[in-house]
Amino acid sequence: MFQLIDVFWAYTLIAILILVGRLIRQRIGILKSLFIPSSVVAGVIALLLGPSALGTVIKATVGVDSPLINGIFPEPILMVWSKSPGVFINIVFATLFLGQLIPGWGTIWQQASPQAAFGQVLGWGQYVIGLILGITVLTPIFNLPPIAAALIEVAFEGGHGTSAGMAGTFKELGFPEAADLSLTLATVGLVSGIVIGTWLIDWGRRTGRIQVQRQDEQINLGINQDSIHTHTEEHPAIIAARDRLFRDLLIDPISLNFGFVGLAVAIGWLILQALGFIESITWGSGDGLKLIAYVPLFPMALIGGILVQLLLVRTNRSYMVSRPLMERIGGLALDVTIVTALASISLTALGANFVPLLILSFAGIAWNLCVYVFLAPRLIPFYASERGLGDFGQSMGVTATGILLLRMVDPDNRTGAFECFAYKQLLFEPILGGGLFTAAAPALIVRYGSIPVLLLTSAILAFWLIFGIWNCKQLRKGVKQEELI
Repeated sequence: MFQLIDVFWAYTLIAILILVGRLIRQRIGILKSLFIPSSVVAGVIALLLGPSALGTVIKATVGVDSPLINGIFPEPILMVWSKSPGVFINIVFATLFLGQLIPGWGTIWQQASPQAAFGQVLGWGQYVIGLILGITVLTPIFNLPPIAAALIEVAFEGGHGTSAGMAGTFKELGFPEAADLSLTLATVGLVSGIVIGTWLIDWGRRTGRIQVQRQDEQINLGINQDSIHTHTEEHPAIIAARDRLFRDLLIDPISLNFGFVGLAVAIGWLILQALGFIESITWGSGDGLKLIAYVPLFPMALIGGILVQLLLVRTNRSYMVSRPLMERIGGLALDVTIVTALASISLTALGANFVPLLILSFAGIAWNLCVYVFLAPRLIPFYASERGLGDFGQSMGVTATGILLLRMVDPDNRTGAFECFAYKQLLFEPILGGGLFTAAAPALIVRYGSIPVLLLTSAILAFWLIFGIWNCKQLRKGVKQEELI
């Protein structure tokens, strides 16, 4: 057990580690050029100085009586860190849509349907590829549990945050090592997504696939890679109303915004409890299907955030929430999630599953690359190479990677890629990339087996592929008709 003072020092150390990570990132050129977040560097430092690396070396050389058996960090600190990812990921997801402009569904569908189809093909295909590998290689040859098939989507689409948030689910389903494998896969996806994405931009310009010409003097890559969204400009009237609110309430702006984050998480918890009760008296009674017990809180917190935002808009109180502050709250929570999750990785588990890890990494990267090169032009009607880069980057780890690639290829947003990418999140994140199906997939695999889930995900993949191709043709046809008129 740990005490409150242990929690205080645990997060104080995280702050120091992030500062050290930032310093190292700025001094080492390759880390800076690859836009590796400071939180990832800090997490790796904590891992190397913890029980899995330094502690193991001390145990082998000095013996178990050494005070450094757990590395340089006391055991209570390590206990706090091990519990932190599953807590802070709820804050990350609760802030995703708070303060965001949510337009009408007609506008969202018109602009985002091609991006949604492309993103869904990437996500569902990761399940199909993973399940095929699980059935043919991972389970029969390496004796991994069938739920290892879900790791590509959890890590590549969900990133470090989702991987950390799913640790409890993996443990309850009897495969605790999956959390370590997933976090490592997320790191592989993050690095390879930036490297391959940068190469794709250069290749696209050389081959003429990318139509927007680069203007180096206008490119600004100074975005915060640790944030999860870019804020949109707000109407001056909203800013003025918010200023009056803070003066009248005598409350710090970040405190008020954090209150809405707490409300979103609480609503998500109520939804989860309600679903659990419904399941217990219907399909989950007795020996029936039990899914909600394995669903973590964070996808429900995301839904709670959407509901809070819609309520604020409906009551004309959207000015009470500041999107830039929500990004800061979510960014801080994401930093804590990443640092503590990486610090808690078991290197022993990685060593025992090194070859399966390589197979999953290669398969995930190959699928994403093939979808971008061959299917993006058939699913996205206009500026396919430019707009597809955002979803490619997101499918390799984090939303910030997708935003980075979009800014590199289209800094002036002449293709409209940023709006389409943002609207597409409303149709994507509640389901995949840490959404409901991401949370339920491991339990579905355990309950029904790999083959039924493979058939289900293959059918959904086929639907989005067929719809995407048809929708792309319809949009192109509509633009041609408008030009003729």
